[in-house]
Amino acid sequence: MLYQIREAQRAILNPVSDWAESLSQLYANPYSPFSYLPFANRVAAGLELLHRLGKEYEKPEFGLTSVTIDKQEVPVTERVVVTRPFCRLLKFERVLPKSLAAHADDPSVLMFAPLSGHHATLLRDTVRAMLPDHNVYITDWIDARMVPVSKGEFHLHDYVGYVIDFVRHLGPNVHLISVCQPTVPVMAGVSLMATLGDKHLPLTMTMMGGPIDPRASPTEVNNLATNHNFGWFERNLIYRVPAKYPGAGRRVYPGFLQHAGFVAMNPDRHLNSHWDFYLDLVRGDLDDADSHRGFYDEYNAVLDLPAEYYLDTIKTIFQEHQLPLGLWHVPFEGKSIRVAPEDIRNVALFTIEGELDDISGSGQTHAAHRLCTGIPAAHRKQMTAEGAGHYGIFSGRRWREMIYPKIKAFIRAYPERIPASRKAA
Repeated sequence: MLYQIREAQRAILNPVSDWAESLSQLYANPYSPFSYLPFANRVAAGLELLHRLGKEYEKPEFGLTSVTIDKQEVPVTERVVVTRPFCRLLKFERVLPKSLAAHADDPSVLMFAPLSGHHATLLRDTVRAMLPDHNVYITDWIDARMVPVSKGEFHLHDYVGYVIDFVRHLGPNVHLISVCQPTVPVMAGVSLMATLGDKHLPLTMTMMGGPIDPRASPTEVNNLATNHNFGWFERNLIYRVPAKYPGAGRRVYPGFLQHAGFVAMNPDRHLNSHWDFYLDLVRGDLDDADSHRGFYDEYNAVLDLPAEYYLDTIKTIFQEHQLPLGLWHVPFEGKSIRVAPEDIRNVALFTIEGELDDISGSGQTHAAHRLCTGIPAAHRKQMTAEGAGHYGIFSGRRWREMIYPKIKAFIRAYPERIPASRKAA
């Protein structure tokens, strides 16, 4: 019922938002006589703020149409490489001229975007930084409300299956990067491949700000999962998609609930941000106003998660800690296989955490080193980015200047597979 109430609210707010946007232009456009009235700038600013608070935020575009390589501007196109019911594997195709043909052999990077409420475009800055030096692929998750019920369910073990599927498709000479929540299914996928002796194992895996072991430095996100029993999540957070969408009837964890949770973690910060946006408009500080628009166009665009995937994640990762305890068994190719990170022996590992991360606390990602004992210590690396919060480890100045150069060097250090070790390091 809550989803239907939300849809009714949207039906009311959307025309109000459109009205506010039109009226704002009436007071802001220099060709309008209303823009010369006293306090016109304040009226226009207030109306635009009302518009942005009430509007519906659709999935943004990546908008990466070109990249500069060796001082030459190179066109970039998005190409769908693999299509699955709940995900598309995208490649950012660099249309290289003959003078840059050697860059076709740049390392291939498969980037796993979070399936935790936001779209893959949240990693736009991550992709932008990597494009000049890598062939970049990314998982573009599909909003569950747009997936017909006939396509079946999507569980956490299905995510693990997608990991293996995509890695096998791109071949053995690929480097994996997982940001936030995907660190866990990526760890599981690579572990299963190692256990099965799969020849398509990646060369490296870089894990950034993820809950490998949520027991280390629990955050508010972790506490929410442990302070309620499993039934509470199913009763209070799972709803069926309304009839107007292709996924009508599918059980989901709605994106608007996830978004409300994000905002509730730092309500003062968001309130101050909107007030600053209003003041920037009044002062005519258009650069800061554009930055605000860009951030919230992304932050407010959310997707629904399949209910079974969300509930599996709560139970397996945050309540029962099955990965660090060695208790996680995944159905794969007709068998139930234990996730055994210790079986990974010839894939280099790099873990990255943000010093100020309030979503994945200190030590949660670095815990991967304690699990991947089969990887020689010389081929395991970790980094804690000083002054970086959760989003700062994959977006913004610290990402570009502090973290990305380390990842680039790490990937370049492994053009070939490291030899497998028979002993735990």
